[in-house]
Amino acid sequence: MVDDAFQDLILGARYRLIHQVGKGGMAYVFKAYDQMLERPVAVKLLKQDFSGDQDFRERFKQEAKSAANLSHPNIVTVHDFGIDSFGVYIVMEYIAGTDLKSRIREVERFPLVDGIELMVQACAGLGYAHRAGIVHCDVKPQNMLVTPDQRLKITDFGIARALSTLETETVQDMVWGSPQYFAPEQALGELPTPSTDVYSLGVVMYELFTGRLPFEAGSVEELIKMHQEQPPQDPRIYRPDLPEELALIMLKVLSKEPSARYRTADQLGHILANLLLKPRAMNETSANEINVPAPEDQIASPPTMPSPTHVTHEDYTPSSRIVDWKLIWLELITLLLVGGLIPFWLFIWFKLSTTIR
Repeated sequence: MVDDAFQDLILGARYRLIHQVGKGGMAYVFKAYDQMLERPVAVKLLKQDFSGDQDFRERFKQEAKSAANLSHPNIVTVHDFGIDSFGVYIVMEYIAGTDLKSRIREVERFPLVDGIELMVQACAGLGYAHRAGIVHCDVKPQNMLVTPDQRLKITDFGIARALSTLETETVQDMVWGSPQYFAPEQALGELPTPSTDVYSLGVVMYELFTGRLPFEAGSVEELIKMHQEQPPQDPRIYRPDLPEELALIMLKVLSKEPSARYRTADQLGHILANLLLKPRAMNETSANEINVPAPEDQIASPPTMPSPTHVTHEDYTPSSRIVDWKLIWLELITLLLVGGLIPFWLFIWFKLSTTIR
């Protein structure tokens, strides 16, 4: 057992491995203890097949440094990187929780609000990386960790890019271990862009809300062809209660052409967050009344503030016109008094003037 073989192993004379918490196509993940800073950490130890390649090690080191510069609440923090006799390893913050893929298996189809909130967080983390000039290249639910308080954190930035230095035969089994999330241009070997991550995030959204992937095939080649040529099924086929605006957003994100998608994760995140502010759209089923934001809208419009209350003529009713008769009588008496006193004082002034003369 790998767990037994590495248990209590100390990497870099600092990180003591406690137990294995995960395993992927290229690495083992352990909960470990940082003996210098006295805190729990997560350690990803690459398999020997990858650790032995010098070019890969150098590229991985560069990517690890770039990832370590990312500081965001929705990104797993990279603490350290090292090369040991046991291989190449990367040290990250330890997240008490589970990956999103496991959560999808448990829930099958996420509640709308919960799912959108998680995707908004994913967009926030990816958007921050995009603004820093970093493209993830391997966005999938296995690389999204969810804490008990529903905080989502993205991990494994840069690893996919480091793999590009390996020979095709070596990396093929690993890279295509999860081709379901690859963008069409990524499968062709084109340079990834933020829009590439957006497409992969769209696949995650599709799976999150329907419980299934947009494309499934018996071979990698067939799956690649589907990503490149076949339009995805409307997600409402698998989940009829899905709001139409959300369904159209998902289909837009899964466009074959990068220019037809939302260009960045930030843009998609703003649109999804704005959707949460529109309860009507969350329950809407009529396509005629749906307005999907265009891709050129970099920032979603802020929520419309309610206008000041305006009372129209129709708002008034006879019962609202209350007549204060006391006030009316008081005003009349005042007018009479004032009106009567003026002639009186004029008469007095006239008499006094006559007497003086």
